[in-house]
This record gives sequence, C-alpha cells and structure tokens, in this order.
Amino acid sequence: MARGEQVDGKRRTLIQGAGLAATGALGLAGRGAWAAGSDKPEKEEVKIGFIPLTDCASVVMASVLGLDKKYGIKIIPSKEASWAGVRDKLTNGELDAAHVLYGLIYGVQLGIGGQKKDMAVLMGLNHNGQAITLSRKLADKGAVDGASLYKLMQTDKREYTFAQTFPTGTHAMWLYYWLAANGINPMKDAKVITVPPPQMVANMRVGNMDGFCVGEPWGHRAIVDGVGITATTTQDIWKDHPEKVLGSSLEFVKKYPNTCRAMMAAILEASKWIDASLTNKNRMAEVIADKSYVNTSKDVIDQRILGRYQNGLGKTWDDPNYMKFYEDGQVNFPFLSDGMWFMTQHRRWGLLKSDPDYLAVAKAVNQIDLYKQAAAMTGTPLPKDSMRSSRLMDGVVWDGKNPAAYAQSFKIKV
Repeated sequence: MARGEQVDGKRRTLIQGAGLAATGALGLAGRGAWAAGSDKPEKEEVKIGFIPLTDCASVVMASVLGLDKKYGIKIIPSKEASWAGVRDKLTNGELDAAHVLYGLIYGVQLGIGGQKKDMAVLMGLNHNGQAITLSRKLADKGAVDGASLYKLMQTDKREYTFAQTFPTGTHAMWLYYWLAANGINPMKDAKVITVPPPQMVANMRVGNMDGFCVGEPWGHRAIVDGVGITATTTQDIWKDHPEKVLGSSLEFVKKYPNTCRAMMAAILEASKWIDASLTNKNRMAEVIADKSYVNTSKDVIDQRILGRYQNGLGKTWDDPNYMKFYEDGQVNFPFLSDGMWFMTQHRRWGLLKSDPDYLAVAKAVNQIDLYKQAAAMTGTPLPKDSMRSSRLMDGVVWDGKNPAAYAQSFKIKV
C-alpha cells in the first residue's frame, strides 16, 4: 500500500470514529429534526466557504461527523484562499454561506468593505482564540507587549508595518484597538497591510511585517517556527469577544430559510460536540489539521485549543478563556450589540464617514428569529437579552446603549 493510501485510510478511520462518537453523544439515530413537509430544506446541498483557521472547526465537523444529514442537507466545505475571495463568492452566489469575519459581513452591508449588498449573520461560530504576534527582531529589541512596543517606537524611529487579514474584519479591529490602547495610532504611527491568514508566518519570516493579528493556529505556528512571539491574545483585549460567524447574503436567507435553519442546527450540534470533551477537541484537531482543511500539524492546533499557551519567550500559562465554540449557546447567539460594536470601530477609524442607524442595521443583518428556531431544534439555551455588556482591556464598557457616543469617546481615533 502506498503511503498516501495509508494516510487516507487513517483519516477515514478517524473520521468514521468521530462520526460514531458524535452519533452516540448526540443521539442522532433516535431523533430526526426536520420534517418532509414545509420544513424540508429547499436546497439540500450547501457550499460553505472557510479559511484555513482553527475556528472553521464547527463547519468542518458538521460535515465530517454527518450531522448535516440529520437535518436533511449535505454541507460541502470549500477551502478558500483569502477573505476577499470569500466576500466575492458570497456576494456573487458561488458560496451559499461561509465561515467569515464578523466585521467583513458588516463592511459589505455598509458598502465599505466591498460592493454594497444586504448580508446576514446567521450565528456566531467562536469566541476568543486569536493573537497579536510581534517579530523576533522586535522582541530582541525589547518589544514584547504593547507598552514596550510603544517605547521602542518612540526611540527607534522608522516605519513599522503591521498586518491584519481584512480591512473591516475582526483582526484589523483587535489590532487597532490594542495599538491605540497602548498609545499607538494605527492610522498615523504605522503602516497597516492586508495579508491572508495562511500567509502571515511566511511573510513575517522574510521581514515583510513587524507584527500581525490573525486567528490560530498561525500565532502559535509563528512561535514554533521561531519567527515571532505572542504579545497578547485577543481574549485579553476583550474576554469572550465575537469572532467568526456563519454568514451569507440576505438574498440566500430569504430564498432558502429552511436550508439556513438546517445548516445552523447542524453547526450548532457540531459546536456542542467540540466543546463537550477534551477527547472531542483532540479528535477535531486531528481532523482539521489535514491538508484538506488547515494543513498544519495537529500539535500546532491542539495546544491552544486546550488553553495551553506559551509566548515564545519562556512564559507558559493555562488560559481559561481559550477558543470556545458553544458555551451553552452564548457563543452562537447573534447578539445585536456584537454587530453594533464593529460598526462603532469602523466609524472610529474613518471607514464609516457618518454614524449609521446602528441598531436598525444590526437588526437587519443578525438573523435572530431564524437562530431561535435552530436553537429550539437543537435544545440550545437562549440568552435573556439580545444585547450584552463587556469590559474591554482599557476598562471601557461596551453595552450597545449609545453607539455613536461610544465611537467618539476614544482619545485615539481618526
């Protein structure tokens, strides 16, 4: 038997085992969740785009574990090269839905991150689990966190380059927020470039940037490869922050509501399965490490997925706020305040030239009613309110109550 056949055989065994585990854990054989009548999915094959990141796991596992079949659909995961590509394929219909940056959906909705089109956030896919990496060269000069980076930039005057993954996306907003909280204006004191997630480490290796913000496993990969150190995690910027969502065009939601509900239910089940045990997390890490998905070693994925962190400078810690996929549905509910927060930051940094009707836009984009139906199908608890309150790293509280004032309240802004 050829080596490739051995690997494929191992992968098939792993996936079959995972599927059996999921069937046992969730009792799939005993309960059908969709009806053959009016609830039947209008479109039975759904193509869902993803970028090679750890947080694509619930989409991939919904397919690999066969959870999609329970709800009468077949999920076809489609590996994409960049967030711009995901945006274009979502808006032109090549993709039905996608694992996508929260802020990308809002950027398209508002016409500031691509051609304007009505979009939909169906559900959250994960909280936490991203990181800001600084190059080893900066670390060797003493820049290992926000305060020391600010100090170095005051004394070693040159152009500093930082990378994010999409101009209106989550990583851009975490990077800008962190820099500004440490006295660095990302629009005036640095050059910011856009780089697709899988290309971050290679670009840092050849000296194209001083730092970057990206999802795992690429922060940890920079440490393993000896090219960067973790300056901060995004959960230290905002504990339990929103991150990737299941997104689509609003047109797709209106045309295929039953399909969307089935897709959400399958991914909710996968999210619940991932968070249920360390065994499941390990199995997930092994599956998504495959070249078909993230294309890295399992070790690079599973350390941080279990909350075991190192910064590349000898410090190690167990982080209770590692990447979560379910958390009794808190991760998945499309809180209006989460969508509104991204708009406040787009306004803060001049991407939006005037204040939108923050609440009205969030209500149009975040498909709360449809989500509640999917939650009922899967026994997923619902929060008491569609808004939530959070305290960020600088002590500023965000609760969605006065978004226009919040956007203007920061000392460092455009």
